[in-house]
Amino acid sequence: MTEIEEMDPARLRYEFKKMLERLEAKQGSGTELISLYIPPDKQIYDVTAQLRDEFGQCSNIKSKQTKTNVQSAISSILSRLKYFKKPPENGMAIFCGSINTVGDRTDLQCEIVYPPEPLGLYMYRCSSNFELEPLKAMLEEKYVYGLLVIDRREAYWGFLRGNRIEPIGGSTSTVPGKQRKGGQSAARFQRLRLIAINEFYKKVGDHSSEIFMAEKDFFERFKGLLIGGPSPTKEEFAEGGYLHHEVQKRVLGLFDVAYTNESGLPELVDAAADVLKGMAVVKEKDLMNRFLKELVKDDGLAAYGEESVRANLETGSVDILLLSDRLRESRLKIRCGACGYVEERTIKSESGKTVRDIELGNCPKCSAPLQIEEESDIIDELTALADASGTKVEIISDEFEEGSVLYSAFGGIAAILRYRTGY
Repeated sequence: MTEIEEMDPARLRYEFKKMLERLEAKQGSGTELISLYIPPDKQIYDVTAQLRDEFGQCSNIKSKQTKTNVQSAISSILSRLKYFKKPPENGMAIFCGSINTVGDRTDLQCEIVYPPEPLGLYMYRCSSNFELEPLKAMLEEKYVYGLLVIDRREAYWGFLRGNRIEPIGGSTSTVPGKQRKGGQSAARFQRLRLIAINEFYKKVGDHSSEIFMAEKDFFERFKGLLIGGPSPTKEEFAEGGYLHHEVQKRVLGLFDVAYTNESGLPELVDAAADVLKGMAVVKEKDLMNRFLKELVKDDGLAAYGEESVRANLETGSVDILLLSDRLRESRLKIRCGACGYVEERTIKSESGKTVRDIELGNCPKCSAPLQIEEESDIIDELTALADASGTKVEIISDEFEEGSVLYSAFGGIAAILRYRTGY
């Protein structure tokens, strides 16, 4: 069973995302994998009645192996539903079937998932993979912000979804430069230029309104619009009535930015940090910037890489532990059954494989085969070390530049220290 417990939102998101990745990697032959979604208001006896009917319908399946596997999966689900008088508070999803393993072998697996939000649908589906879209939708950010950077030459749109800046596209203007060509009076040239600016602002306003109001559940999800650019352009645009009134009343502020192309979107988010205070992206950016500043100091309080950070955790010198949400590694305790030799290893988790599939080699002392004695997720293991010394743990998304750097440049493991240790 898989239950999403009360925990830090970033940690909950990491665990939920990792669980979905694991289910997505499982494959069956033909249509042997069952996905069953039960909403909280569904009667369990109605579900079991349908499953018994589906069990009977399996007699029409031509392939004997497929029929046997589907009936085994249905029987497994029915045996688990006996323990439920009614669905849990948010409902539940059950994934069951014969999973392809090594060679032609299969393994009947059944997993119950308790979602972090109420399920709004009832679904029974057989396929060669599990149907996960309803659960993946729960990973979508519930609130979004619109981003617009503009000057008289160009404009660019985007969304801020949680930690992720999503570029949408841009537009360029036909506004002439300030220098007029020969043969035109200064007044006429200025008049034509103002007309061109107004037309460009109108085009940007119409397109902005169209993009932002097309957002799903606009009135519930769209929290506000941030506008960036040089002065006086952004002020002219914001005060000129070019936006739809529903978008206009959601303008949260105007901010100075140097770029008005795609590069201006992250600059706008940085400039609006005070307005966005409390959002995960701002908090995580601040933490990463603090780490990077410490890193470049001669006596900086920063460490990175598993070995260095682990040593600092064991001495209790870590103030904040920074872990990338892209980390997919396991910490293994390996033992030789013959001579008692023990070692620990960190290995990368491969999609669709378990650590049991990994070749561990032979004991360096007696050459007997090595065996896994204990296994834990690297984030769980490092978090346990952190908890022992009162260290704060932050899981950092890689969906913004600084967060991506944590994974790509520092292996996804870094720390801000209380004091220097030399590790």
